[in-house]
Amino acid sequence: MPAPPREFLTFTLAGEEYGIDILKVQEIRGYDAVTRIPNAPDFVRGVINLRGTIVPVVDLRTKFRLPDARYDEFTAMIVVNAARRVVGVVVDGVCDVAPLARDEIHIAPEFGGAIDGRFLTGIGTRDGRMLILLDIEGLLGSTEFGLTATYGADAPINQESPTCHASP
Repeated sequence: MPAPPREFLTFTLAGEEYGIDILKVQEIRGYDAVTRIPNAPDFVRGVINLRGTIVPVVDLRTKFRLPDARYDEFTAMIVVNAARRVVGVVVDGVCDVAPLARDEIHIAPEFGGAIDGRFLTGIGTRDGRMLILLDIEGLLGSTEFGLTATYGADAPINQESPTCHASP
């Protein structure tokens, strides 16, 4: 008996289709304004309050060094549970859920040193479409992504932080 297909939530960034494991997705939201965090990496848009949980929001366009985009009514935030934290991921738009059989998922090609392929699960092909499949768990959990120590839900709270004081 063949293995059941894996399901990927597909989304667009700079005209290309990407996919992440649907089991990592908590919810899909429209893009809301975020609270900016001083000195955060440029790909960290800020944080939102999601039903009492402070959630860091990252822009994959910026992280992947893609051209800047105008946020519009199609811009979406995919809230994922990955690397033991909840993170909002800003994308150009959400497409659909694509079930991919094992033979529709191909090993990502080697790019040498030009492209960091560590966070690619593979390339999916279906109905003439190519999907760049991301290892969202590995990507958001990587130390270079910067969320682990600084912005994760388990980060210590500093009550004495000057950013906690409001201007008079």
